[in-house]
Amino acid sequence: MALEGLRRGIQGALSRLRGKRSIDEEELRGMVKDLRRALLAADFNVRQTKEITDRLELRMRDDEPRPGLTLQTHAMNIIYAELVRLLGEPREILPFNQRILMVGLYGQGKTTTTAKIAAWWKRKHKLEIGVIEADVHRPGAYAQLKQLLEDHDIDVYGDPKNTDATSIVKAGMQQMANKDVVIIDTAGRDQLDEDLQEELKQIADIVQATESLLVIDAQVGQAAGPVAAKFHELVGVTGVIVTKLDGTARGGGALSAVAATGSPIVFIGEGEHVENLEQFEGDRFISRLLGMGDIKGLIDLAPGDLDQEEALRLTERLMSGRFSINDMSQQMEMMSKIGTVDRILSHLPSGMFGGIGAMGKAQKEQMQSNLERFRVIMDSMTSKEKDEPTILKAERIRRIARGSGVNEKDVRELIAQWNKSKKMMKGIRGNRQLRKQMKSMMGDMDDMDLPM
Repeated sequence: MALEGLRRGIQGALSRLRGKRSIDEEELRGMVKDLRRALLAADFNVRQTKEITDRLELRMRDDEPRPGLTLQTHAMNIIYAELVRLLGEPREILPFNQRILMVGLYGQGKTTTTAKIAAWWKRKHKLEIGVIEADVHRPGAYAQLKQLLEDHDIDVYGDPKNTDATSIVKAGMQQMANKDVVIIDTAGRDQLDEDLQEELKQIADIVQATESLLVIDAQVGQAAGPVAAKFHELVGVTGVIVTKLDGTARGGGALSAVAATGSPIVFIGEGEHVENLEQFEGDRFISRLLGMGDIKGLIDLAPGDLDQEEALRLTERLMSGRFSINDMSQQMEMMSKIGTVDRILSHLPSGMFGGIGAMGKAQKEQMQSNLERFRVIMDSMTSKEKDEPTILKAERIRRIARGSGVNEKDVRELIAQWNKSKKMMKGIRGNRQLRKQMKSMMGDMDDMDLPM
């Protein structure tokens, strides 16, 4: 999850209120000071940080918590509301009859993001998508785009031998005239020099874009604001995509700086794979950031080829208390289709399943490594061994270890994990509220008692 440091900082600040029924001035000032420190560490600018903490301090004095709400949860709700207000209302781009102009500085991940958006719309809406590569200044840009989209049934037009971007765009627009969505990837520069500005203006005149999307690397932090303002002046930016949000502590600065310009953030990118793109909705993003979860977002991650009926049958089986290694294997297979451990857990409330959603980055990476090793081990098991794990004794463990190329210790770790998971499933079975949440994850979202 992006901005894990900010989440830990906010939760640490609010931990001062744990078990408190009332708050005195000294505790309030200490909490506000800790929160201010957490926001500044995430690269929020000083003015925004002061505004958020001042409003929190005022509302903690003036607003009465709802009946049954702890003081700590009351403070968390205020911070949630203030951060959502800061990031602004979400904006959805309807992907029909669209001509999308992609712009940005050099090295911001623009070509990769172009491929991500094309694949996202293809996957979500089953449309005819065409992409034009108009970056004539970076060697390999066309080849990179072709490679990224080769498995997605998306046409890519470009001419690596042509150094005139405008002629490529003209020819590409003619060739892609029958597409539902046409996306034009333009060249970037280290800065907005006169040549880039003139080339962009000419391309913009040809394309007559319905949307101009600015791609900004989260690492630029607060500098994202001036960049967004300059590109908006140049081509009329209608939306911003923040990339590499998973790899920097400055993501808070980029998000807040862009929001301050009034340009809506429409997508965020985390990771290098084409599938690692999500539509930005401030309320759901902040809910995940604060550890409140985003179950609807988790469902949205599921690919089209995920068998929903099979997933529901597996969930019902787990709810019944039956849990074999074969069930665990199916569970892992479904997880691998949805995404990495980090992506999945970032959508769960931090307190769910004994706090598994609040695991740190190192723990998630270890869990991902374990899952991949366990799947190899399972492939060396017989159907009977997976259905009846209690028969796994020393001789069978030695055979499985040899067959999967691992140590016997690794096989025993898998068995221990199965036992741990089985106990957790029994705990779920005895927890009516948690069972309701689990069923809602696979079924009717209207019954959820979590932020959406």
